[in-house]
Amino acid sequence: MLATIHAATLHGVSGHPVRVEVHVADGLPAFTVVGLPDASCREARDRVRAALESSGLPWPPRRITVNLAPTGVPKAGSVLDLPMAVGLLVACGELEPGQVDGLGFLGELGLDGSIRPVPGVLPLVDAVEVPGMVVPVANGAEAALIDDRRVRVADDLRGLVLALRGDGEWATPEVAEPSPVDGGGPDMGDVRGQRFARFALEVAAAGAHHLLLVGPPGAGKSMLARRLPGLLPDLAPDEALQATRVRSAAGEALPVDGLVRRPPWRAPHHGASPAALVGGGSGTMRPGEVSLAHGGVLFLDELGEFAPSALETLRQPLEDGTVRVSRAGASAEYPARVLLVAAMNPCPCGGSAAPGGCRCPSTVRARYVRRISGPLLDRFDLRIAVDRPDPVDLLSGASGESSADVGRRVASARGRAVARGVDANGALDPAALREAAPLSEAAVRRLEAELHAGRLSARGLHRVRSVALTVADLLGRDGPLDVDLVEVALGLRIDPFRSEVAGVR
Repeated sequence: MLATIHAATLHGVSGHPVRVEVHVADGLPAFTVVGLPDASCREARDRVRAALESSGLPWPPRRITVNLAPTGVPKAGSVLDLPMAVGLLVACGELEPGQVDGLGFLGELGLDGSIRPVPGVLPLVDAVEVPGMVVPVANGAEAALIDDRRVRVADDLRGLVLALRGDGEWATPEVAEPSPVDGGGPDMGDVRGQRFARFALEVAAAGAHHLLLVGPPGAGKSMLARRLPGLLPDLAPDEALQATRVRSAAGEALPVDGLVRRPPWRAPHHGASPAALVGGGSGTMRPGEVSLAHGGVLFLDELGEFAPSALETLRQPLEDGTVRVSRAGASAEYPARVLLVAAMNPCPCGGSAAPGGCRCPSTVRARYVRRISGPLLDRFDLRIAVDRPDPVDLLSGASGESSADVGRRVASARGRAVARGVDANGALDPAALREAAPLSEAAVRRLEAELHAGRLSARGLHRVRSVALTVADLLGRDGPLDVDLVEVALGLRIDPFRSEVAGVR
């Protein structure tokens, strides 16, 4: 007997359709899985047998061959346990082919017959080639995000068989409440002083401009960065679905209703490897931190402590908004449109402006700064020095402007960008930026001076112009960009490692 069950396997953050073909024939008892399964996929033979026996279902003492088609696509994980078991029951006559017609199956089997959740259900369900899906109860809300699929859930193999035969009821899906859409998290009102840094944070949020904060320990760099997600608007529906796909494929916890609505926040440790940052791996291709932050904020604290080889892998994703990982046996593409925020000290000792100042020799300071390459530094639209706040501001007890108030200005500025056809000004290409942000004659002369002096590259010119447009949007100004807006944009793009700026004596 032969049975074919529809399923899918995960490839990067995308699903690939799989047909699980189960053949039962006379011969010495055996269970063979072919079609490029990995170790965990081959081990399904033991889980399937134990689950059937624990559920009171027969195990045929015959030769069983499972083919995972197409055979040229690697299969990984335990997601094919359930389709193998259902295919075996159909091939043995325990289920009629018509009872599984039009249904796909995804799930891991426990030895007791339970059906356990699996990662990546959202892209997997989207890839299956039939209109109906059966998934574990815990994955029901996530699978239901695919509009054109009829989703049913099951919590154990015995109950699933009864439901397919019509002798029992389907398991009840978990009722999910929509995730809260308010910003939550730390509030900008907690920040004392730091008016210039607060303004830079607002510009970064309004235009999706990458931001680098350089200053001594205790200046508030991390505190400021952690308040950035609260200034960002909710994800658009398509972007929310894409962010959910990435987190699902990585096996990360999802909101109760299955959909990631708020911009993600990722802050990897400075010991992260290149593969941890951009994705990949020697076995299963997994999305990295830059993809898990898609649509949100990637915060690199202690930037100077990251391995230069790891930081350099971010250059292409920051430009293209995608990560393309290639290995000898496979390749994958992940979304990676993020707002990068980084914080670092001006030198290894911190470069404190307190009495005594920096204790690092000039050679040590130079070596520390060189860990951040010029091309990577050029990708930061905003580069500012953050000094320790004034003691009067710290002790006054007066709260700063709240995230809600700043967020309203950010939303207004982003609304103007949407009218230009992009989510934020940072996404404007050169042609669109020239059309949206013409320069006054005085602004042209000012930028020419910076270009001739070598302080701006062609990329830097584009970024300065984009930042100036964002500042104009925050101020509600229309028309050509005047020199005052360009000066503000240049003032937000200083060299923060100059001794007179960073407090290094």
